Amino acid sequence: MSRFNSTMAYPHFFFFFFLLILLSSLSLSSSEPYAIRISCGARNDIHTPPTYTFWYRDYAYTGGRPYNATPTSYISPPLKTLRFFPLADGPNNCYKINRVPLGHYSVRIFFALVSGLNLESEPLFDVSVQGTQFYSLKSGWSSVEDESFAEALVFVPDGSVEVCFHSTGHGDPAILSIEILQIDNRAYFFGPYWGQGTILRTAQRLTLGTGKPAFDEDYKGNHWGGDRFWFGVQTFGQGGDKHISTERKIRKVSGGPNYYPEQLYQFALISTDSQPDLAYTIEVEPNKKFSVWLHFAEIDQQVTGVGQRVFDVLINGDVAFKDVDIAKMSGDLFTALVLNKTVVVSGRSLTITLHPTKGKHAIINAIEVFEVVRAESRTLTDEVKALQSLKKAMGLPVRLGWNGDPCVPQQHAWSGVDCLFDAHRFKWVIDGLDLDNQGLGGYVPKDIAKLHHLQSINFSGNSICGGIPSTLGTVTSLETLDLSFNLLNGSIPESLGLLTSLRRLNLNSNFLSGKVPTGLGGRLLHRASYNFTSNAGLCGVPGLRKCGPHLTVGAKIGVAVGVLILVLLILICSICCWKRRQNIIRTQQMAARDAPYAKARTNFMRDVQMGRNWENSRAGADNGPHLLS
Repeated sequence: MSRFNSTMAYPHFFFFFFLLILLSSLSLSSSEPYAIRISCGARNDIHTPPTYTFWYRDYAYTGGRPYNATPTSYISPPLKTLRFFPLADGPNNCYKINRVPLGHYSVRIFFALVSGLNLESEPLFDVSVQGTQFYSLKSGWSSVEDESFAEALVFVPDGSVEVCFHSTGHGDPAILSIEILQIDNRAYFFGPYWGQGTILRTAQRLTLGTGKPAFDEDYKGNHWGGDRFWFGVQTFGQGGDKHISTERKIRKVSGGPNYYPEQLYQFALISTDSQPDLAYTIEVEPNKKFSVWLHFAEIDQQVTGVGQRVFDVLINGDVAFKDVDIAKMSGDLFTALVLNKTVVVSGRSLTITLHPTKGKHAIINAIEVFEVVRAESRTLTDEVKALQSLKKAMGLPVRLGWNGDPCVPQQHAWSGVDCLFDAHRFKWVIDGLDLDNQGLGGYVPKDIAKLHHLQSINFSGNSICGGIPSTLGTVTSLETLDLSFNLLNGSIPESLGLLTSLRRLNLNSNFLSGKVPTGLGGRLLHRASYNFTSNAGLCGVPGLRKCGPHLTVGAKIGVAVGVLILVLLILICSICCWKRRQNIIRTQQMAARDAPYAKARTNFMRDVQMGRNWENSRAGADNGPHLLS
């Protein structure tokens, strides 16, 4: 379970640092903003009517399963597929989109139902962006038009956007689409906490005086506005207002930093004689901070100049803006005026009231309400990479849900991971791993030593093999190490003797061999508990067999080399003796086989010789008389 340090506080210097970044990027509005839209579960890129919007196919972003979708709202994009995440595949699932330019973004997620399920089976789950939980689906969302999506304004400093979905045990998260749309870096500046440390969740966005909902795209709005969705409200009800409109051009609109579309100000609600106050209430979570943006333009034909309509704006009964004169404050009639106020709401409702102080009626064109969500500090990058290496090396099952950030949102930290907040770095770190009896295999990677703040490791009762990495000796904060009941082999690294904080060491029931390091055993005898039993090859501490003469590593290598040479010599001699014996046998066999032939040849040569001798004697006898004459 995550542990939170109450001393953490958002550092003010972060604000000034990112203010410099934002001021240096004011020229961004002259180019086309970055945008990516993902049709979840789709295998091909598609375009959707009526604006021919381009959607990327859902490829290599996350796990989960593609399926046919049943959209729940007419404002949902007309997409036919979704991606859903069964709990068996893990409680945390994320989309991570890389190569996103630094800046502010509007992140919007549409939800849907898996085709074939009834409304009683609607999933309820939590949504986070950049490690911060900002939305929880409520029961009945699938039958409420403006609850079919969640939207947040976030700052992206590191080139990637991570959107995660967290199961709560009430159905499987099902996602229709994800949109990441860049907005002007100065957009929605509301106070000193604006920037990296804050996320703005869209609680309500209304265009008043028309019952027709619209996106900025429908209004032909500037793309730097982020293609916002405006829910249409024709009346606040109870007959206390009326709607008016104009076709006249509205000045001071469609400009930075918020880029509101002109049509937003061509419709308005105005109070009546029967009810001079104009009031609107939305339900909110208690004890939260909200940033309220109010839009005005004096489009009433009965008002012809300054001072003819003045009213106060109250939020939950407190005066937020006093003596608002639209014509005076905007500079003219038919000219846009935007007012912003950030308030803390202790109850469950936020009521905006316009109370006339001069003239009979109040007027308003649009309302935006954002919940100000404090951005969670992320886990230290090196430690996240170390956990990912551990996940891969030990083959962690998907049911553990090791996706996203290990420590945040705090409500959905990784299973088996204990976190501690480092107030000096303003980052979360890992101080415990508790993964006993999880059916794990693989091996313990050397990168585990990058978790420098570990105090406890428990991997007992698994099937982990290989050796104990010597790098563990560098984790000097380690107090508990339990690797018992696994398949570990090899010797215990000498480096474990450097763990001066170690208080409990369990290495029993493995296949370890060799001598327990002297430094480790000596300290354990006096200050800590240990268990080395059921390792037939271990020796050197009480409870284990005594070790024989200790050979250094060099000596062991020398002995091994000597034995190898001796074996080679014996093998060579054996081969030579065998070859000599084979040659002798072969010679004997050839002699025995050729004996009759040799005897016959000898007799033949003898007969030939005797024949020649007889012929020579006879020739001599015949030639004798001739010689005498």
